[in-house]
Parts: sequence; C-alpha cells; structure tokens
Amino acid sequence: MEVLAISVDSRFSHKIWQEVELSKMVEGGVPFPLLSDPGGKIGQVYGVYDEESGVNIRGRFLIDPEGVIQAMEVLTPPVGRNVSELIRQVKAYQHVAATGEVTPSGWQPGKPTLKPGPDLVGRVWEVWKPEYAS
Repeated sequence: MEVLAISVDSRFSHKIWQEVELSKMVEGGVPFPLLSDPGGKIGQVYGVYDEESGVNIRGRFLIDPEGVIQAMEVLTPPVGRNVSELIRQVKAYQHVAATGEVTPSGWQPGKPTLKPGPDLVGRVWEVWKPEYAS
C-alpha cells in the first residue's frame, strides 16, 4: 500500500506545513510524500479541482493495484476526514482481495465476513448482525 497526498500547494508550502503543523500532530510529520499539483492537472482528472478558486477540494481515493478507484470521498473544507474509517476501508479492501469474501457494513478485522453465492441470498441476516458494524 502506498499513500500520497497531493495539492496545488508548492513543495515549499508542503515543507513548511510538514515542519510547522504536521510534525506537531504526528511525531516526525506524516510518513508519506506530499506532492505538488501546480495548475490542478491531477485534481482535474479526479474531479476535485475547483478552477474558480484554483485549489483541489479535499478528497481521498482508494486505488487498487490495477489502477481502479475502489472508493472515494470528497468533502468541502469545513468538514474533516475520518482517518480511522480510511484505515478500516483499506483493511477491508485488502481482505476482499486476499480472500474473495465480502465485508459488510462497518466490518473490522476479525469480524464475520460474507461468502458470496446463491446460498447467501435471503440469508444474510443469519450471518451478519447490525451490531457487528460498531
């Protein structure tokens, strides 16, 4: 798994952000590259570039090894992202890729999964309970 952060900010802005802000929230700063997207070309490809303001709207994308977007979330600046949910989703996609099983709502490692097939139709309620999602 590889994590990248991309914005239209310059590499110099990223350096200052890492040294002045992020290093105070995460010891040593965030452990992944902060990449610069001047002009928003990458943001345009992913539909998050706001041309009027010249910035990328906050978004996150889970892209599988074949380059297919498996999940995405785009939020306006006033609302923060949920890192725990991102990590949960990455683990779920990794589990699905490794096993072929399906991870239901709120799945966490060690919780029951679903095995897709005709025998599951009309019987999900027997295998998965809403309390497993919390």
